[in-house]
Amino acid sequence: MPNIVEIAVADDRFSTLVTAVTAANLVDVLQSPGPFTVFAPTDAAFAKLPPGTITTLVQNIPQLARILTYHVVAGKLNQADLCRLSTVDSVEGSPIAIDCTEGFEVKNATVIIPDIEADNGIIHVIDNVILMG
Repeated sequence: MPNIVEIAVADDRFSTLVTAVTAANLVDVLQSPGPFTVFAPTDAAFAKLPPGTITTLVQNIPQLARILTYHVVAGKLNQADLCRLSTVDSVEGSPIAIDCTEGFEVKNATVIIPDIEADNGIIHVIDNVILMG
């Protein structure tokens, strides 16, 4: 079974995420045994950010790494696991709100494809980049 990075690289919807993870030097972490739960924004989700945001972040690697690690949770949590919780702590350290009352939402994003199994965790595809604060 492919790992989280291999799944993202093979899926055209994640080219911006793959570029960002590579720029932030997080590829090795996300290829490690983990396990990890990743909330993966699509290219369309990144496109919703204000113009120039991605360029600015790629030039500020510590900030980019903080945002990306905010999309990662230690452990393998599927939709059913997450829906039993109100928040989870990200690898970055900040909590992420979970809401399953109408669909499956994490903070300001809707999970559009849950539970993509990887060798070292699980991916939930989201429609917005989740921001701290």
